[in-house]
Amino acid sequence: MTNFNLDNRYKAIVIGGSAGSFQGIVKILSNLPDNFPLPIIMCLHRLKHVRNGFVEALSIKSTAEIVEPYDKQPIKKGKVYLAPSNYHMSTELGHYFSLSTEEMINNSRPAIDLTLGTTAYVFRDKLIGILLSGANRDGGLGMKYIKDRGGLTIVQDPAECMIETMPRAAMSVTTIDHVLKIDEIVEFFKQLHKQYK
Repeated sequence: MTNFNLDNRYKAIVIGGSAGSFQGIVKILSNLPDNFPLPIIMCLHRLKHVRNGFVEALSIKSTAEIVEPYDKQPIKKGKVYLAPSNYHMSTELGHYFSLSTEEMINNSRPAIDLTLGTTAYVFRDKLIGILLSGANRDGGLGMKYIKDRGGLTIVQDPAECMIETMPRAAMSVTTIDHVLKIDEIVEFFKQLHKQYK
């Protein structure tokens, strides 16, 4: 078992994922410790025309409440937030969300780079960024922004990914702190939780 040498300075976690990430997300959320203290902000590439079912599918497995935030909704501890289908989701100073329907970034809306980058701007060195399996490079620059602002960076081990393009993109533009399999990410969350008891 890896010892991650964590402390309780962190204030938020942001997760990006695309093709091949759903099962990993389900495993992470279904193993979240009860009363996990930090907000978890998720930006996942989703089908634009499928509005319903995705949150419900995740909620069945998650130990924490999953919310698709509305524009200007405050970020609260212990909640899991999921970028709504076909909206860009940014984190704003003052700890609230901003939604927009501006042009696609990396052929995606929501764009992972945007969510990761704006969340890094707000939380700086108190942010943990996690990037999972995916088929394009969206999220790579976002992870660099997190690293550049002093945050902690984790990517899913490319050897385990269904599609390794996304984690590899992050690894090509910045130094990643931890390259982990999903089971190790689950253990990371458990060790992090112990720092806040």
